[in-house]
Amino acid sequence: MNFETWEPIYEQILSDLGFDRREDERVRDELAELAEPFDGARLAPIEGATVAVAGAGPSLLEQRDVAAGADVVIAASVAATRLLDAGVSVDLMVTDLDGAPETARELTHNDVPVAVHAHGDNRPAIREWVPRFDVSNVLATTQAAPVGPVRNFGGFTDGDRGAFIADGFGASRLVFPGWDLDDPSVNPMKRRKLRWAERLLRWLETRRGERFDLLDGRREAIDPLP
Repeated sequence: MNFETWEPIYEQILSDLGFDRREDERVRDELAELAEPFDGARLAPIEGATVAVAGAGPSLLEQRDVAAGADVVIAASVAATRLLDAGVSVDLMVTDLDGAPETARELTHNDVPVAVHAHGDNRPAIREWVPRFDVSNVLATTQAAPVGPVRNFGGFTDGDRGAFIADGFGASRLVFPGWDLDDPSVNPMKRRKLRWAERLLRWLETRRGERFDLLDGRREAIDPLP
């Protein structure tokens, strides 16, 4: 994702949710000091593959066969723990460390990459956990401008960011087990973030010329992004 393409979308998200870009940049810079350049060849199996981007919704375990049947599994946050507990291998975990940081630590020490995201309010988690990871297996990400080893693939929540990473590494098809966009158990802020995830995935499928199954029956009601 070219940052110049992403930046106008990022500015809309900041404005809508009231987040501070400067805080995103400060935490990004701290992550840059802790991280090291990630070898993108580690994610070469994504190219041309069917990639399951697993969300952590209530439906995940019911749909674990969708993940198990994909060529590559990218798991958002606690979805990684749930899939591993169900016997499904995870190829990349995507997390801002607000859930399952111990799973993320264990994965890095087992030679499984983890995309660790910096944003304005997760500085304490970045400071606590990243030094405990095998940083050679950390793909550092930001929603602000990329700096040093910290990259920006697009995306906002762990889940849709996983889809953008898959796209960036050349996935041929994306499937979405464990996504519950209308989950009534989430708090109001999480609900607003899910609406952004929905809009971003609609934007991504348009850019890819693909139709994501989790958006079936929803597309017409989604406010399009430019």
